[in-house]
Amino acid sequence: MIVLLEQPEAQQPVTALDDRREQLAEAGRMEDREIDLAGTALLLAGLDHPDIPLEAYRRHLAGLAADVAALGHRGSTLEGRAWAIARVLFERHGFEGDRSSYDDMDNADLMRVIDRKKGIPVSLGILYMHIARSIGWTIEGLNFPSHFLLRLDGHGDRAIVDPFESGVVLDAPALRDLAKQVMGPDAEMERDWFEPVGNRGILLRLQNNIRTRAIQNGELERGAEITRRMILVAPDSITLQRDLGMVEAHRGNVGAAIAAFHSFLENDPQGAERAEAEQMLSKLKRALN
Repeated sequence: MIVLLEQPEAQQPVTALDDRREQLAEAGRMEDREIDLAGTALLLAGLDHPDIPLEAYRRHLAGLAADVAALGHRGSTLEGRAWAIARVLFERHGFEGDRSSYDDMDNADLMRVIDRKKGIPVSLGILYMHIARSIGWTIEGLNFPSHFLLRLDGHGDRAIVDPFESGVVLDAPALRDLAKQVMGPDAEMERDWFEPVGNRGILLRLQNNIRTRAIQNGELERGAEITRRMILVAPDSITLQRDLGMVEAHRGNVGAAIAAFHSFLENDPQGAERAEAEQMLSKLKRALN
């Protein structure tokens, strides 16, 4: 008698894209302080460049920190720390704020930022923070609206740094001028603008630059994909589930939109947000009939 053995199902090879998504999901499960900010930003960028290895970019990040560490005597004062990072990042390596094509989505792709030596405040800020933290210096991103700023701490003092302006340290008048520039002539600074933003919040701010521009350009599939990436990094954000439902609904992907709104409502939101989601869900279900 011939016994036919059941053949095991062929396993699909794990691609670089799959591996990077899994690493992002792992970062999403971490405590905020444990997230490698620049490393996770590279993973996010790597989803758009699955055939390009990340090792050279990781070496570049390490090299930036090593170059600043080599100026160690400068770290004895807060002013010296700010000078050392600016000297290496903006002068020696030539990074700069991209004024001529600010809305280019490459400015929020850390791989392309490193390639082009250009970025927006949040992407350049991530490089600046990576350097400082690698050396053991204390630094935070700030909740300043429309223009990402940094707070460098040390020796009992603090400095507010603008990574888009070659790491210049901003005094109170300069901060007021910046607030009026980005928020309008009647803007007055608010205390919560200077509250620190966690690693997860910075990564979401980085990705939101891409998502916003994609949706503005009518690239709804791209907008949905970036939202899914944001959910990998911040799986507990119910707001992102609602956002995904909205963009999937607008691109006509009814099943995905329904699933996203169900996920949102399972977290028991209240008020206008809940009512809006329930209305959208009802409308989408009617569309299936």
